[in-house]
Amino acid sequence: MFIYLNQGWIVCGGEGGLLKVLRLESVVQTDGKGPRGIAASSNLTMNQTLEGHHDSVVCATWNSIYRKLTTSDENGLIIVWALHRGIWYEEMVNNRNKSIVRDMKWSSDGKKICIAYEDGAVIVGSVDGSRLWGKEMKTELMLVEWSPDGKIIVFVTASGEITVHDAHGNKISNLTLYALEGKTSAGPDNCIVGLHWYDGCEGHVTDDAPTLAVAFRDGKVQITRGRFDENAVLIDTGMELTQCKWNNDGTVIALAGTQYGTSDKNKDSTALEYNVVQFYDPFGQHLRSLRVPGSRIEALAWEGSGLRVCLAVGSHIYFANIRPAYKWGYYSDTVVYTYNRVDQVENVIIFWNANTGERYNKLVKDLMQIHAGGENCVLVSKRQDEDVSEDIDPTKEMPVQKESTERILCVLTLCDTIGSPIETKQLVFEPRFIAMTSRHVVAASEDVIYVWQYRTSNSKLSGLSVGNSSSNAYRKESLAEHTLEMSDIFQSADVTREKIFYVEDTQGSDLHCFRYTPRHLEDPICAICASETWIMIARASGFILCFTLPHISLEMKYIVNCRPQMLSLNCDSTRLCVIDINGIMTIMEVGQPGDLSAVRGKMMDFEKKDTWDMKWADDNPELFVVMEKARMHIFGGSEPEEPVPSSGYLCSFTSLQVRAALLDDILANPEQPEKSMVMDFETRSLRDARDILENSGLQEACDYIQTHPHPRLWSLLAETALSHLDFSMAQRGFIKSLDYMGIQYVKRLHLLNDKVKQRAEVAAYFHQFDEAEALYRKIDRKDLAIELRQRLGDWFRVVQLLQSKNPEGNDKELLNAYNMIGEHYAERQQWEKAIRYFMQSRNTVALARCFYKLGNYNQLELLVQDLPQDGEVLREMAVKFARAGLCDSAVDVYLRLNDINSAIDVCVLLNEWERAVALAEDHNFPEIEKVLLKYATHLTSNGKMIQAIELYRRANKSSEAAVLLGTLAKQIARHPLKAKKLLVLAALEVDRMRNQLLDTNATKAQVTAHTLESLVQYDAATGENRILDNPWRGAEAYHLFLLAHRQLYTNETERAFRTSTKLASYDDILENREIYSLIALTSLQTKYYDQCSRAFIKLENDTSIPEKIREQIRVLALDIFIKNRPVDPTTRPKECPYCHSYVKDWEYRCNNCARTFVNVQALYFGTGTA
Repeated sequence: MFIYLNQGWIVCGGEGGLLKVLRLESVVQTDGKGPRGIAASSNLTMNQTLEGHHDSVVCATWNSIYRKLTTSDENGLIIVWALHRGIWYEEMVNNRNKSIVRDMKWSSDGKKICIAYEDGAVIVGSVDGSRLWGKEMKTELMLVEWSPDGKIIVFVTASGEITVHDAHGNKISNLTLYALEGKTSAGPDNCIVGLHWYDGCEGHVTDDAPTLAVAFRDGKVQITRGRFDENAVLIDTGMELTQCKWNNDGTVIALAGTQYGTSDKNKDSTALEYNVVQFYDPFGQHLRSLRVPGSRIEALAWEGSGLRVCLAVGSHIYFANIRPAYKWGYYSDTVVYTYNRVDQVENVIIFWNANTGERYNKLVKDLMQIHAGGENCVLVSKRQDEDVSEDIDPTKEMPVQKESTERILCVLTLCDTIGSPIETKQLVFEPRFIAMTSRHVVAASEDVIYVWQYRTSNSKLSGLSVGNSSSNAYRKESLAEHTLEMSDIFQSADVTREKIFYVEDTQGSDLHCFRYTPRHLEDPICAICASETWIMIARASGFILCFTLPHISLEMKYIVNCRPQMLSLNCDSTRLCVIDINGIMTIMEVGQPGDLSAVRGKMMDFEKKDTWDMKWADDNPELFVVMEKARMHIFGGSEPEEPVPSSGYLCSFTSLQVRAALLDDILANPEQPEKSMVMDFETRSLRDARDILENSGLQEACDYIQTHPHPRLWSLLAETALSHLDFSMAQRGFIKSLDYMGIQYVKRLHLLNDKVKQRAEVAAYFHQFDEAEALYRKIDRKDLAIELRQRLGDWFRVVQLLQSKNPEGNDKELLNAYNMIGEHYAERQQWEKAIRYFMQSRNTVALARCFYKLGNYNQLELLVQDLPQDGEVLREMAVKFARAGLCDSAVDVYLRLNDINSAIDVCVLLNEWERAVALAEDHNFPEIEKVLLKYATHLTSNGKMIQAIELYRRANKSSEAAVLLGTLAKQIARHPLKAKKLLVLAALEVDRMRNQLLDTNATKAQVTAHTLESLVQYDAATGENRILDNPWRGAEAYHLFLLAHRQLYTNETERAFRTSTKLASYDDILENREIYSLIALTSLQTKYYDQCSRAFIKLENDTSIPEKIREQIRVLALDIFIKNRPVDPTTRPKECPYCHSYVKDWEYRCNNCARTFVNVQALYFGTGTA
């Protein structure tokens, strides 16, 4: 017999062609919604027998993508069934008539099916029924499996080999069987009974989670990360396996088989057989064992949601509800949980406030566990570092062995209710067990325990958890606005905050002097729990070790007759709950510290089977709640209340009320949880007390509560008495519940002499504010109604009441109400609405804040004019203008404040140096020159020459800008065009300086004096630098240099020769090698050999040219002038424009008057372009 379960459909086949399809549907409530709080609740809605097979059906497989079912019998007949209008119909039939089908599987995308025959034939077909390819493997096949991406096919042969093939059937390799000590064949005596490759359709628990599981008959299982994995996970179940299946999201693997044992009764050993399903996580950690009645488990299948497993035993089908070990926690009304996305590696963690509905997301890679306690939660994740020793302070964190170059680090991250990290700790071991209290975090592996006191007894972390802002804003505001110092909240970074010890030790050790070395124990740690005073450590043999907190010391040892899987201490640490690996719950009494010898634990007369969760009440040491199957049981001592159907995960048990989170429903749609997914269940005493109050009376209820005392019941009595205006009974209830504020409230009600006022105050106490207002208005006391709404912060209603009370309105109260409404919108960043109300309240300061948030600086500048001469407000506006880059506006505000230094600082900060220098000169502030010089020097030393030039230009320092431009031109002389542009800019700056010095609008006498003074200043500014003395000379040099090259490249050799000869007068700017190389080249082409000879002489005598190159120049000159005499051709002489003597047309200096041709006319004359 076999079974397959998919999307609520169950197919089961057996002998004689038996093939049935069953349909399980969730129970639907009358409102159309599914059941709340009960996992996997369903009814059998369909039982269809499929006719077509006449022999025993041996295998079947679902195609969930295309909703098809494929079955085969022992004669090799294959039938494909399709779903149409809720009924399964035969769609295709195929029979090879040669061999039987051993296994067949659809690919994860549902487009291809692989059919493996016993004789070695393999056929791969498409979903439409066409055959893609076929191949003979020449070996007997047993199992087949697709890889998640559909590119690999894995076959299991009868000889025990696992062969790996590509999507076309070509063999790639054999899979190494690490479970059989690295062999490639299991052998016929130890055959492979299960092969399952998780398809990854719902993500992976971690990035390196194993997915390919191979199960052997002798109980061994290997799980690898694909085809190649030297670090395979190996499991020895200790039983004879028959089935191996992953759940829907790859977090749990179910291994079914038979476990053998013996019964020693009357000294006669009797062999016993048990059908057992063992559940493991992907990393080989055992989760739970499930015993199943019957002869043999023939088949196993998971439901699509992973909340139920279906087992075929003989002719019976068993269903077992699965309660997944979700990674979650609950604290301070916040449910924190995680889920995986297919499109990303990180785990998504959601912090959801079940009361307000607010959600905050956080991404963490390789998340291992989540645990909550007190007002915080701790996230446990792991990562790999290249060099661990560099990341960890040896005085604060666990030291790392130097010989390890790569080690897995586990990180403990303490978070608040919105996921903001508060503190982190790093461990060099991988914790399997976590316990958390309001002060301590306890982490343990199989051999070592780590204790972290993250909060002192006097601190209160909730003081930092103010507001619901984002992480960065939250941290900044909390540090700035609260006087609570970090030293008051956390202890100093002292080693006494962290302790670590081996399980065999009797006392904890300081972290800085502990060296961790992994130990392989025969009796490892299997469970832990902690309270404010105790740490309980359970070992696999049943030993329970009791250590004190906060000072770690072993005080007691107990022995229990089971292997604990979960421990839990009650609120006063006098009772310990133990749930073993078989789900049996017992309660042990914790004695007084004494002898360290192991004693058998004193067990209470209580035992509960099939339990998967429990929680003690926070305020009563005898109250606890137990989750058993799909029922919730509440116990007061050992007396149970009637069970409540529920599959919720227990969040808290306080004030006679159990809160449970429906994690199955939450994780079905994790991005949009509903408030109804967190349910509250009341205890019987609370329900009875409420019923007596409603139907009997206050005195009867008081008598009942006296026999069942609890602060919650007394509070209920007090509130009910308030509603009846029975103040004496209300005061009695508040006294019994130790509610000091309630007692004072009753006393205040006594002072009111009006019953209507008392009823109104009581209505307000019960948050019935409309009723309270109506009562006040009934007695014509609108002032009290207004006061009530003001206390509530309902300023919209305050405005309505004020306007109805007096249409003209009370100016002071109305302005305050408008202002508070504006603050209401401002807190929600609705700035436009806030502006409207702030204008009505005439709050200019708040208006300025809103305009600034909107970036409306025009209105902000107008508003500044109306601001009072208040130094703080105006200074704040100046800062806002400066942050927005509005220098002029900021300077104007500072000038109104007569704060010249701040105005100049703003100009400097915003790089408005011209305005800064002007302000400094107007207000006699000499320090600006030093600041300017220091900043410019800083820029030039860091290679930011352009920024320094721009700085000087903004500061009106033309001479300094020109010098830097000239310096920069020299640095990039290899790029003549850029150098020319820079020198032109330098010359323009010099002209700008000259115009500023010589420009004046004064009288004639003043003009003369100013001119003389300016000339002196100009001479002083330009005398030390040739660039300033003759600014256009450098630009002329590069202009002629570029012009000569352009003429040479355009074959205008005559003009190029005349232009290049002009460059000889610029040898102080250009290099001789460049000048005379160009003259030699152009004169050679124009046959001016005399000029060519002179140029070669200059090059040969230039010591800046390497000797090797000068030797080459000599050889070249010799070759040229052996053939040509150094004589220039005859040309028509030109007249010197100064002395009218005759000169050659390429000469740049007159030999008679020795004057150089530098003006524009001479330039054109020399280059032949006139």
